[in-house]
Amino acid sequence: METTIWVLGIVVFLALAFDFINGFHDTANAIATSVSTRALTPRRAILMAAVMNFVGAMMFTGVAKTIGGSVTDPTTLDNGIEVVIVTLIAAIIWNLVTWWFGIPSSSSHALIGALAGAVLVGAGADKVKWSGFIDIVGGLLISPLIAFAIGYVVMTILKYIFAKRSPHNVNKGFRTVQIFTAALQAFTHGTNDAQKAMGIITFALVAAGVQDHLDVPLWVKISAATAMALGTSIGGWKIIKTMGTKIFKIEPINGFAADLSAASVIFTATLLHLPVSTTHAITSAILGVGSAKRFSAVKWGLAGRIIITWFITIPITGALAGLLYWIIF
Repeated sequence: METTIWVLGIVVFLALAFDFINGFHDTANAIATSVSTRALTPRRAILMAAVMNFVGAMMFTGVAKTIGGSVTDPTTLDNGIEVVIVTLIAAIIWNLVTWWFGIPSSSSHALIGALAGAVLVGAGADKVKWSGFIDIVGGLLISPLIAFAIGYVVMTILKYIFAKRSPHNVNKGFRTVQIFTAALQAFTHGTNDAQKAMGIITFALVAAGVQDHLDVPLWVKISAATAMALGTSIGGWKIIKTMGTKIFKIEPINGFAADLSAASVIFTATLLHLPVSTTHAITSAILGVGSAKRFSAVKWGLAGRIIITWFITIPITGALAGLLYWIIF
């Protein structure tokens, strides 16, 4: 029992570390557009994002249950704790590498890919719930397309409505409104992303026999929400620069359209208990908005490199987790 407690302690530490890193890695998702348009100062934007992330994380648990039981059944694994440990280590490594190079990659892809790879190597292909895995991956792949389409449509409508207005006055008004859409974006980020660490901790608790259901304990919710908020308070400046300035020159009206579009996709996924990538959603929304503004304004070379990173994340983290399991256990 004492050994189990120590091992679970390691799992909780790694899961909260993943959530903390996810916080500063994905801070850009909520505040990049509002910072780049000077709707908010960086300090105020990060503080607001941290608070709204915490609030969002405390309000929902459906995604956590999906993470905890859709890729594999923790009650059927004799080595569930080991699987969780290498899953988290692989996901953390990938998040740190992509953060270092300023690439807005997906923490969700990293975690799902690593979990599938760890189960595959550590327990065998028959222990992977391939239908659940495919459903999650499908949601992760479809959500950016929807966010792109919504961003394009929203920006097209705004262009039509404000076509005859002074661009200066329009952007001055939207700079104020952006504060609220950035807060909404941070809130929806918390409702979806923080639950991934909750789900993986609950998975470990079930695998260790501490509990026999996937309901998230209150202490897990508070711990994960706090870790996410603290990570958010650090900020991910490299990714903020990429998201806010390098894809295309964002003005307040564009930032409003992108934040609103991404938040609607993320929150809908949360209500459907689907883990989606907040990074994918906001980046795709920015691309959609930029395309509606002027197709040539988007730096498609950079966008292409980001998209490639999205597609390679699952196989790379899966392979990394499998290799770590083989080496460590």
